[in-house]
Formats: sequence, C-alpha cells, structure tokens
Amino acid sequence: MKIAVAGTGYVGLSVALLLSQHNKVHALDIIPEKVELLNSGKSPIVDPVITDFLEKNTSGERPLDFHATIDAQEAYTDVDFAVIATPTNYDEKKNYFDTSSVEAAIAAVRQHSPHAWIVIKSTIPVGYTQQLRENLDDDHILFSPEFLREGHALYDNLHPSRIVVGAPQNDAESVEAAHQFASLLAEGADPSEEFRINHDGSTGIPTLVVGTTEAEAIKLFANTYLALRVAYFNELDTYAESRGLNTREIIDGVCLDPRIGDGYNNPSFGYGGYCLPKDTKQLLANYNQVPQNLIEAIVDANRTRKEFVASEVMERIKDVQNPVVGIYRLTMKSGSDNFRQSAIQDVMKQFKANGIPVLIYEPTLDKPDFQGSEVTHDLSDFKDRSSVIVANRWNGDLNDVDFKVYTRDLFRRD
Repeated sequence: MKIAVAGTGYVGLSVALLLSQHNKVHALDIIPEKVELLNSGKSPIVDPVITDFLEKNTSGERPLDFHATIDAQEAYTDVDFAVIATPTNYDEKKNYFDTSSVEAAIAAVRQHSPHAWIVIKSTIPVGYTQQLRENLDDDHILFSPEFLREGHALYDNLHPSRIVVGAPQNDAESVEAAHQFASLLAEGADPSEEFRINHDGSTGIPTLVVGTTEAEAIKLFANTYLALRVAYFNELDTYAESRGLNTREIIDGVCLDPRIGDGYNNPSFGYGGYCLPKDTKQLLANYNQVPQNLIEAIVDANRTRKEFVASEVMERIKDVQNPVVGIYRLTMKSGSDNFRQSAIQDVMKQFKANGIPVLIYEPTLDKPDFQGSEVTHDLSDFKDRSSVIVANRWNGDLNDVDFKVYTRDLFRRD
C-alpha cells in the first residue's frame, strides 16, 4: 500500500512509522527542519521508541519504507490511504475545535488523489466527519481515534488497547475500507499482540468498526473519563491536605479495590497537555441542550485544583522577604517535551497575578523568558535563587533541595 500521513507530531509520526514497516509511507510536514531531522534518522520529539525506530532504519538494522517531505505532490499522489494528523486547537471563543488544518489537508489530498481513502486521526467534534462528508460530497472519509500517551506514542501503537475506525454503517464500501485500515494498524503492531488474552477471554487486539460519530464520541468520552480520574484523585488530595491526612494511605486503601485500580491516581497540579483540556471542553460544548452535570464539574474541578496548589505555595512563602517561586519544568508530565497547556502554566499565572516573581528552569526552551518570566538552563543557579521550587513531577535533580520543593507527586510516576 502507498500511504501518506499529514503531520509529524506524536500522532502522525507514530502512525507513519508503524505503517512503514509493511507499506510505503510519505510523512508530510510544513516545517523543513523537522523533515530534515526525520530523513537523517533523528526524532524531533521525545519518544524513546520513535528514536529507536528512526536510528535502526538509518543503520539498516530495521529498514522502514519511510520518507518525510514538505512536498504535498510527492506525499499525496496516487496514495491508497491518506492519514490526517494535523493539530486541532480548541477555540475558546467559538467553543469548538479549530479544524481548518484538517480541511486544508483534505483539500490538498484531493488535488493529487481524488479517490484515496482519507482517515482523520486528529481530534474533532462529535458529528464532524459526517458533516464533512456531506459538505464536501465526499464519501471516502473515515475517522480513527488515537489513544496514545505523549512520550510513549509509538509504543502505544505497537501495543494498542484497541483499534477503532469510524465509517457510516449503511455504506458497505466505507465499512470495508475501515476494516482494511484497521488491519493495517494491527499488522504494524508488535507480533506478541496477536496472542494476548483480553479480559473477556478473546485473543488479539480488540477492533471496533463503528459509525463515524460514535468513533468521535469514543475518543472524547475516553479522554474525559481519564480527566475525571485525575480530577477525582486531585480532589481527594486537596481534602486530605486540608485536613492534615495522609493522602497516600487513603489512595492506597481506595485503589486496592480492583474495580477502581491504580490508573491515573497519582495527585498532580491538574490535568493538562494537548488532549485532556481541549477534549473535556469540546465534549462540554457538544452537550449543548443536553442535560449534564458531571462534564462541567470535571472542568471546574481542574480549575479549582490549580487555585488550591497556588494558594498552598503562596502560604509557604508568605513570611519570606522578596520571594521567588521557582518552576521546575513546564512539561505536562515526566518523559515529555510538550508543555502545551500544561497545568503548571495556570498555576504560574496566579503567582504573577499576586506580584510574585517567577523563575523557570526549562532546558528544552531556547529563549530567555516565557510569558514574561525569566528562563534559566543553569540548575544550580535556579536552586539557589528559588525560595520555593514548584514541581508537578519529582525528579532526582531536586534531591539536594527537597526541603524547598512543593510537589504532590506522591508515587513518583505519572
């Protein structure tokens, strides 16, 4: 098969590398520097498995049929499938995902491959694919949600929890194409997945081909449930901290119930990153004229948590002369280089609103300031100048100044 992938972020690059094990894949990006990196065998994002795949492809140890390009004609001409994995940021004013990059990519595909199957991987509103098919009079558009973790994107594609592809269930040709695309994803997965035993006793990777709107809902509701877990255990931690209780002991006792389990139970400053904040807000917008209480409460709880964290830090330094709040890393979680909408940024804003200077240690940021606050790459200087060090996730870098650190990372994991 000849496949094009639009976008080389976490979603696009991991899918492109997965599929290039057995298919000819062109990955398209608009940033020449990223394309050059990829074609030289280097990853533009922090992901150990992606790095391993690219390095072994370059050395010939594990050859892939993969090529990155900025040329749409080269990428899209005569493809069988075109995967759209461009960013869809949430527009707060419109209460809607900005899907313009998806539409632009589809238009470019159609210039060079009028009949290719287009599979949208970008996160989109519920009902978007069906509306797009109707508006464009194009019945060769499918949707397949991703369920990856940043920093583990390719691993999660090699070991998927499930494969979901959306196609109109009354369109036999689309359903067949959806099954074909699902098979391509399964073919690229780790061979061990063929023999795994699922909780219902079945074997292999669970695969669902459902309606496009149902597939979109699966994505948003899945991420919103994860946000619910984060918000729940953060609220538990807020209660315990306010009452002088041992949060860890409470969480351990609660999570020994197998119906609850350990997933997403480590307290933090709030859910953040590229997916959970925008997905919960989009789902809330999709509930327009539908009765709901829980979805809105999740969004509100996340905001309240950040306010609580900021107030706890400010209480620590209320008697310090000329305090400086040190922010250890802007990233959303351990093992990630992404700090888009990370929870720490909203916490920072509250310090600045109260006139407290902020000093940021972020070695991946190549500029002297961020949102009006100084950025340093000198860890020793950062430790010396900070009155308190705020860290969403603990790192061994802080062992010698643990008395300065404020974190709620009780389990030392995400």
